[in-house]
Amino acid sequence: MATVVKRAEVSAWAPLAVRVFRALWIAQLVSNTGSWMQTVGAQWLLVGHSAALVTLVQTAASLPIVLFALPSGVLADRYDRRSVILAAQFTMLTVSTALAVLAFRDALTPPLLLGLTFLLGCGTALMGPAWQAIQPELVERDQLGQAAALGAVNMNLARAVGPALGGVLVAAAGAGWVFAFNALSYLGIATVLLLWKRPRTTRPPSGKPGLLAAVLAGRRYVWHAPGVRRVLVRTVLFIPGGAALWSLLPLVASRSLGLGSGGYGLLLGAVGIGAVSGAFVLPRLRRMLGANGVLAGGAVVFSVSLAVLAVTRSPWIAAGSLLPAGLAWISVLSTLNAAIQQRLPGWVRARGLAFYLVVFQGGQALTAPLWGALADGLGLTASLLTGAGLLLVAAVSVRWWPLHTTAGIDPQLSDHWPTPPLVFAPGPADGPVLVSLTYRVASGDQAAFTRRMQDLARSRRRTGALTWGLYQDGRHPDRFTEHYLVASWSEHLAQHHGRLTATDRHIEERVHRLLVPGTRPEVRHAFDASAGPAVTAIADRERVTAEEA
Repeated sequence: MATVVKRAEVSAWAPLAVRVFRALWIAQLVSNTGSWMQTVGAQWLLVGHSAALVTLVQTAASLPIVLFALPSGVLADRYDRRSVILAAQFTMLTVSTALAVLAFRDALTPPLLLGLTFLLGCGTALMGPAWQAIQPELVERDQLGQAAALGAVNMNLARAVGPALGGVLVAAAGAGWVFAFNALSYLGIATVLLLWKRPRTTRPPSGKPGLLAAVLAGRRYVWHAPGVRRVLVRTVLFIPGGAALWSLLPLVASRSLGLGSGGYGLLLGAVGIGAVSGAFVLPRLRRMLGANGVLAGGAVVFSVSLAVLAVTRSPWIAAGSLLPAGLAWISVLSTLNAAIQQRLPGWVRARGLAFYLVVFQGGQALTAPLWGALADGLGLTASLLTGAGLLLVAAVSVRWWPLHTTAGIDPQLSDHWPTPPLVFAPGPADGPVLVSLTYRVASGDQAAFTRRMQDLARSRRRTGALTWGLYQDGRHPDRFTEHYLVASWSEHLAQHHGRLTATDRHIEERVHRLLVPGTRPEVRHAFDASAGPAVTAIADRERVTAEEA
């Protein structure tokens, strides 16, 4: 009898056995703790001002991600990710040092505080996509899920500890010491990265598209990936109501509950404790409810927590309601993050995550001042109940806009296209390039063929096609011609050897199964000849280049 070897399950703590991951995890915990302490210090300095001004701290921290996450994603996809993260760390260290110095001198006015908070957010925007995209270099592929979960535990441990420490330190010694600790906290990650003996990486090849073209390539991928778009839709539906908690909690602590900075820190700590517990029960919740059930249930639980905060005047009841809020928060966000990670191939991963960060942080940045204005106009109770209502709408909407299944999604690269056979050698910038494929399809399969070609159209557009069309021959109805236009020859070669995934290959195979038996698509590549024959133009250019050499 053959022996069946059962593959051992990967422990939830397995990534911590990797020395560099463990060191970065500890350094990140210190840095995240400092960031939460800084948030408490900044918000508490403004508590005596209007509600709108307090909520602008959230906007100042999140708005840079809306503005700069996409260019940062391009940098992380094209250049050394460690260098990008180091640049972000030293930028944030400098800004936090300035905050501390100004606070110690009692020169930190609200405009200066918000402006420097904005600059800290710029550092976060620069770091975010690179930090997410570097994880596969730290652990084995089968440990990526555990690494992501440990990242969530890290953030929420910091949320549980940092606000409480920050509140106590602000009350005992002043906000300047909080900002000083945050400045020092950035040195840990920088030190680990500098000491990391990272395998040598190759420089990006020449002929890369410019910054704008790379951002547009990322946008094109996201737009033509229905599963990714749905994750963004679910994020848009959850964040406005969820942001009410982070925007209004300082005001709940000071106005509704009569607490000082230490009490506010403890309330944030309750959210963090709930979130840490959520990291441990989330796998079981996903098995019981599925991803969409977690999204709906999390929105309902968060809604109830906001409603309790709206009506209670007891600090203990408020803290108790924040425990399930933390669990719901991490459950929803971890589910959304996992859903988008599973769908993004390596070549566009940082840019795809940057779009997610823009939606996530942008939702908080744009709604925070609205919550502040609503609190000033209608009061805290009405504002919190409005947020609770929005979250109930988000929960109900899962029925109509659920996350798509990941069945059949494989983002691994697939180099299955042969190099195009041409009689001349185009340059990387030559283009646009018109790619034509002719298929022969029996009449009984043509309806199914055209339906499957819609999936192929999205695949072409995700990987670089600017336009796409499918045409049936009027004289030979069994012949269909597919046309798509690519901006340049280098863009088309990127389709051949760097962008196609196993999912794209599967889509092509489903189309090919409907072709007349024994036939294959006839492929042609045509170059722009509006200013004269393309072959002649390329030959003339090569002759001039040779003469100059």
